[in-house]
Amino acid sequence: MSESAKRSRAYTEAGVDIEAGNRFVGRIKEMVKSTFTPGVATDIGGFGGLFKPEIAGMETPMLVAGTDGVGTKLKLAFLFDRHDTVGIDLVAMSVNDVLVQGAAPLFFLDYFATGKLESGVAEQVVSGVCEGCRQSACALLGGETAEMPGFYPDGEYDLSGFAVGLVDAPKMVTGEHVAPGDVLVGLGSSGVHSNGWSLVRKLLGESGLKADDIFPGTDRPVADVLIEPTRIYVKPVLELLNKVAVRGMVHVTGGGFYDNIPRVLPESVAASIQFGTWPILPVFEWIRGQGDLSWPEMLQIFNCGIGYILILSPEDAETALDFLDGRDDVDAYRIGEIVERKDGGEQVEVVFP
Repeated sequence: MSESAKRSRAYTEAGVDIEAGNRFVGRIKEMVKSTFTPGVATDIGGFGGLFKPEIAGMETPMLVAGTDGVGTKLKLAFLFDRHDTVGIDLVAMSVNDVLVQGAAPLFFLDYFATGKLESGVAEQVVSGVCEGCRQSACALLGGETAEMPGFYPDGEYDLSGFAVGLVDAPKMVTGEHVAPGDVLVGLGSSGVHSNGWSLVRKLLGESGLKADDIFPGTDRPVADVLIEPTRIYVKPVLELLNKVAVRGMVHVTGGGFYDNIPRVLPESVAASIQFGTWPILPVFEWIRGQGDLSWPEMLQIFNCGIGYILILSPEDAETALDFLDGRDDVDAYRIGEIVERKDGGEQVEVVFP
């Protein structure tokens, strides 16, 4: 037994294996380094991560921060024993949020907590976090792995994290100039993303579907459809911001269309959505049928196939659609327009065929 093992024996007997944690950090070092960008000014293992942002040419540099978790979608990772995608979800929820104000994500930090560290599972999770960081061109600057015996059920863990982005204040997207006549361009989602999973899991349990069954309306297994990670919109949107003046942006998360879109609208306007102007993914058709829900109920809970929304002038909307149509990492649809808000009316009106 090493001297280190001897010193930490009492803690190990209490359920916390310090040496296992140290070995885990050693194994993920190269994986984490694969996310490093030129601004990283530190190595792995320090008390704090160091980052030097490039602010040359910026008039008023502004930091934008966001934090989130994966929620009860993690329960499906445990059920399906699939842990390599929830890390992408974790990164996506924060970087898509900071993107809404036009910020480019600089770095991300994650927090992984479990009752007993299973290094194979933890490595899969971190591999997903690293993939999410690479997709969003931000560095995994640091994190925390917490082993807490008796706090979590065997085989389970929790995740949280936060992202910090940078934007020049004069170029910040605020929504304040959104006006009647502006066009809403929706960017397609990859699936349910990371919201509404308490209801999805309830419906899954009632349906009797198993992980290897073919999901209704698809040729894919249930596990593949449901564990599909949240789409990250950073790269196409940042490129678009260099081409057109985007007046407002929305990350469609918990609360769906009805709660998220108003967050970026002036009080005097409303968003008129033309339902059916984008493809409805089979997973949403199944949720609606299995739960006997109306489409308004669905749009209150889920993204229903649109994970991100851009608000632009009619001219810029055409430019944006042409630009996005040529990409293979996102699908874009003209889904509605901005109208004057009716007295006492809601700020989201969905028109059904």
